[in-house]
Amino acid sequence: MKLKSGMSVGWRRRSRLRKTTIAGAVAAACAAAVMSPAPDATAADFYTPPASFATEPGSVIRSQQIPLLLQIPGAPGQWPGTARKVMYTSTYQDGKPAAVTGTVVEPTAPWAGKGPRPTVVVGPGTIGQGDQCAASKLMSRPMSIDITKPSIGVNYTAPEMFYMLLNGVRVFVTDYIGMGTPGIHTYVNRSETGHAMLDGARAALRASGAPADAPVGFAGYSQGGGAAASAAELAATYAPELNVRASYAGAPPADLAKVIPAIDGSTIAGAIGFAINGLTQRYPLVADVVQRETNSSGKAALKHISTSCIGDIIPAFGFQQTKNWTRTGETLSSVIARSPVVQKVVGEQRIGRLKPNAPVFLEGGLHDDVIPYGQVAQLAADWRAQGADVRFVTNPTPPILTKSIVNHVVPMLGTFLPGMEFVLGEFRK
Repeated sequence: MKLKSGMSVGWRRRSRLRKTTIAGAVAAACAAAVMSPAPDATAADFYTPPASFATEPGSVIRSQQIPLLLQIPGAPGQWPGTARKVMYTSTYQDGKPAAVTGTVVEPTAPWAGKGPRPTVVVGPGTIGQGDQCAASKLMSRPMSIDITKPSIGVNYTAPEMFYMLLNGVRVFVTDYIGMGTPGIHTYVNRSETGHAMLDGARAALRASGAPADAPVGFAGYSQGGGAAASAAELAATYAPELNVRASYAGAPPADLAKVIPAIDGSTIAGAIGFAINGLTQRYPLVADVVQRETNSSGKAALKHISTSCIGDIIPAFGFQQTKNWTRTGETLSSVIARSPVVQKVVGEQRIGRLKPNAPVFLEGGLHDDVIPYGQVAQLAADWRAQGADVRFVTNPTPPILTKSIVNHVVPMLGTFLPGMEFVLGEFRK
């Protein structure tokens, strides 16, 4: 991987040491990657918000201790930390309070840096839109299978989470608005994903009894990269009291107008449905256009996708094209292009119009077949033009099986360590 801005020799030495440490954790997780039953239905009560709850963003509504992968339920002080799933208050894009869930993990490892233990908020990559896909429901297992739907949920937040826990950093993983809790998950909604991340940081500090000014960072790849990027640029106005130190945003979908046509016809073409469902949930005028422009197959696909996980949409909609969903035979990108109403809404999700208040490690794959490199490069340019501190990294992996998302996954594996080390480095200052 080519690092445009350069990396220090010290980082490379630390990286080699940490690779050995993290390999054990990842190997253990992989060894446990067996088919597990879906979470007990009785746990659903946790995800139903009370009739009334504290409206201040970041308030902890309720919490419950849960085991992590490979831990024995109820045993105290286990590696890598003590986990609690949390319901907390965030805000919808219109400013109204929203009950959101997530997971906070207090590490057993001590924090060896300066000052109080820092917190990193992890935004999961695309895991789905159904409530059963919520990351907090998969913390004690690598995957779950619900044969009644059927549905396959996959937990791949473990690398970021375990790596930070090994370094004594508190971790909070958000489920995002509408995932697990009532309503449709508003996938790639710029304000709501950013709010969920920022309020997750507030909730993590409160749930852990940490100082209000303890260092905070954000991290994520793909959908999570967009959430981290959104949080980074919204922090100054939405949560100015947070002591944000750094963010890692890998392959963020910063411009949906560029991302949607790139995903069309790919292995995860169904993810376009996640985006459309999220937009129709918040924008009635978009819902009208979608209702008018989709055919019966498109309407059925969007309904099916709204309750699906990433493991469900690949066999169901892999390599399909959205032109099969429209009454005119146009792709959804073409429909958006001729609809000023939808164009405006898609434009409102654009990341890059505000300045992050802390350094950002931004990554784009030169041949990424899901998240176009050009729109990530544009995000870096937009932020830098406002005076932001941005380290932009290009992953040069050559094209491999285009549209198979290999060129999206491989850069993630290559960027994980430098992205995490960047955040850790800012915490240690």
